[in-house]
Amino acid sequence: MTTPRNTALLEPPAPTGGRKPLTDEVKSGWEQGALYLFVIVPFLAVLAAVPVAWGWGLGWHDVVITAVFYIVSGLGITVGFHRYFTHGSFKAKRGLRIALALAGTLAIEGPVIRWVADHRRHHAFSDKDGDPHSPWRYGTNIRALAKGFFHAHVGWLFDIEQTNQARFAPDLLADPDLKKIDRAFPYIVAFSLLGPAVVGGLWSMSWTGAITAYFWASLVRISVLHHVTWSINSVCHTIGEQPFAARDQSRNFWPLAIISFGESWHNLHHADPTSARHGVLRGQLDPSARVIRWFEQLGWATEARWPSRERIQSKLLANDSR
Repeated sequence: MTTPRNTALLEPPAPTGGRKPLTDEVKSGWEQGALYLFVIVPFLAVLAAVPVAWGWGLGWHDVVITAVFYIVSGLGITVGFHRYFTHGSFKAKRGLRIALALAGTLAIEGPVIRWVADHRRHHAFSDKDGDPHSPWRYGTNIRALAKGFFHAHVGWLFDIEQTNQARFAPDLLADPDLKKIDRAFPYIVAFSLLGPAVVGGLWSMSWTGAITAYFWASLVRISVLHHVTWSINSVCHTIGEQPFAARDQSRNFWPLAIISFGESWHNLHHADPTSARHGVLRGQLDPSARVIRWFEQLGWATEARWPSRERIQSKLLANDSR
């Protein structure tokens, strides 16, 4: 791989006695099997969504339930797993910390500690050897980039080796609340899958309402959110603008801004990883930053790292006049 290493976020300090390896365990057979199910089945549901919507099975109950679960789980990933737990963009009181961990787990993108360890490793080796999901890992020609794009989007999830959590997330491993939530992952997954069906069934008092809510607010919602998240790894490291100086291939891709809650302003994020706001230029909507601001106003969050105008200007490329 030929792209330079991103050193904007330093790795956690190595313990006395030598640096720990990047990976330390392998996924079990049941984890690999469950992963295939969670990737493939919801995706097939999305493929069936359009003809189903045209014929039957989509009502206001389904729209509301799907929107609520998408927003809660999506913000759990962007505000919680990413900006708070991974990068420490703000400080949260215990109640908010627990709520963010639970909300992010509803997205079914893996337990919180594993997710954070993977993402910190990504920043430590962004678009270099050691990055778990760089689209540039196989080279820069069309064929290599196509292979790398697939790897960055979804292929990397099937690597059996797991990121060493003791090396990349020792702070989370030391948090008893997070360890409990991490171990409760299967139960939270069950709620994320079955909760919409229960709500839909009770709301409509019918089995049909339960089935359609399960289809839209469980299967379709999970698949859409997965692919939006994975697109930050694939699309936002290959396609888009690079107004900021970052030592990797991170880019801004505006079409994903709203449904990713501001995560697709990815170039600024890699230029300034701990910033609580990613969309910092005119017209760049960042719903996650707005939510963090609300948490501050409610007194649930403190010390958010809002970028100053001077800091933003210092990171803009010299030939970019914005």
